[in-house]
Amino acid sequence: MKKKFLTAALILAVATPTFFVNPPEVFAAKVNISAENLSAAEKEIFEKGFYVKKIDAEIFARIKGKSFKDDCIVPIEDLRYIHVLHKNLNGETLEGEIVCNAYIAYDLIDIFQKLYLANYPIEKIRLVDEYNADDELSMRDNNSSCFNFRFISHTKKVSKHGLGLAMDINTLYNPYVKEVDGKRILEPATAEDYVDRKKKFPYKIDKKDLCYKLFIEHGFEWGGDWTDRKDYQHFEIKSDIVKMLYPNFF
Repeated sequence: MKKKFLTAALILAVATPTFFVNPPEVFAAKVNISAENLSAAEKEIFEKGFYVKKIDAEIFARIKGKSFKDDCIVPIEDLRYIHVLHKNLNGETLEGEIVCNAYIAYDLIDIFQKLYLANYPIEKIRLVDEYNADDELSMRDNNSSCFNFRFISHTKKVSKHGLGLAMDINTLYNPYVKEVDGKRILEPATAEDYVDRKKKFPYKIDKKDLCYKLFIEHGFEWGGDWTDRKDYQHFEIKSDIVKMLYPNFF
């Protein structure tokens, strides 16, 4: 999907946006938070901008052989496509696409609705398939994404991203840092300026951050809390729930 900027002026001027699709079998995202401060045109865009649907043939063609690899252990029926809106640092409204596990689909909808209404800046939310499912390339571009059947860095264990049960946010500015055999691993490799979490810079996630608070409220755990490594971009479903969903995975 081609990304489009939706400026405040356009939002106010257009009552019926033309770039939103109304695909079949769409599960309309319930607006369960206050949007009272939006104009009628803004509210229409808001309501049409957030939805969940099953993975259809068109979406599957985009992810097959990339994030959905031939050895993927997650049935395609377990995954969902999510369309969201988000703001960048300039306050412009952008479209975002996510593939995730059905278990967290409406949690993500609720989280991203609240982030959008709060003008929380997220630079990009694109399918990792646009980067040929190369996580390093996606992170260097500060892309936020969810499903990608792959292994945890420097292990042989399937990542919760591989189950569609983890979400990474503003990845360049919130890197993964770990010591392996006395050597520091940094992902993305271009994130050196953002390792020191005492520094001030845009897109930084910490415990005062709205993004952190919303994911924690929805039962996710944050990689920034881990002691053996730090994954400041990363929010995932807890392992006891994953064991319940996929008992044969462990």
